[in-house]
Amino acid sequence: MATVFGVDIGGSGIKGAPVDLERGALAEERYKVLTPHPASPEAVVTAVTEVVRHFDHRGPVGLTFPGVVVAGHTRTAANVDKGWIGLDAQGLFREALDLPATVVNDADAAGLAEVAYGAGHAQGGVVLVLTFGTGIGSALFVDGALVPNTELGHLELRGKDAERRASSAARDRHQLTWPEWAARVDEYLDLVEMLFSPQLIVVGGGVSRKHEKFLPLLKDREAAVVPAKLRNNAGIVGAAMAAAKAG
Repeated sequence: MATVFGVDIGGSGIKGAPVDLERGALAEERYKVLTPHPASPEAVVTAVTEVVRHFDHRGPVGLTFPGVVVAGHTRTAANVDKGWIGLDAQGLFREALDLPATVVNDADAAGLAEVAYGAGHAQGGVVLVLTFGTGIGSALFVDGALVPNTELGHLELRGKDAERRASSAARDRHQLTWPEWAARVDEYLDLVEMLFSPQLIVVGGGVSRKHEKFLPLLKDREAAVVPAKLRNNAGIVGAAMAAAKAG
């Protein structure tokens, strides 16, 4: 099959690479540009085009978006420009790239990759993949089937969005030590465990590279809590999976 390309649009960076879907791994080293500020649709499309053109790619492209995506339309925009709300993002990228494009929620993409190839592989029951970065993304699976756009980073915790307290960005913003941050993550995990009773919680996002600094500090709970295996490449791989499925 033609190479499928994945692009992960994040609050701080936009990164992409061709993906080998046999292995669930990048086929080439990823290329990254900084997310423009403001992250308007026009500016992000220009950055994405640079990433895709860098590889001279001519096949399908999957793209993640940090917000709710329904039928290719972006419905929310917590960490990017509000100009995305209500936009036909899929159509916008197809036109700009002149290639087949598929847009999915960023955490859903990461979850798809972890369940297919990583820490959630062959795990039945309820699996929750959480990405800790600029915000907190979530992907909820029931016996391997995705429940899309859960956006559990926006659950209320102490009167505000949970991600304002417990994201990786919140750790940096408040200059928290690892134990201080782990206590906030525990409080957040208590909330999602109460609501969904998962058997497995997979912790991903950029901070998963340093999982040994905080996962051992978390308290024991009913759910097993494990680090993501694909780390920060999960979004790229999951985006490519979505593009391949769309055909």
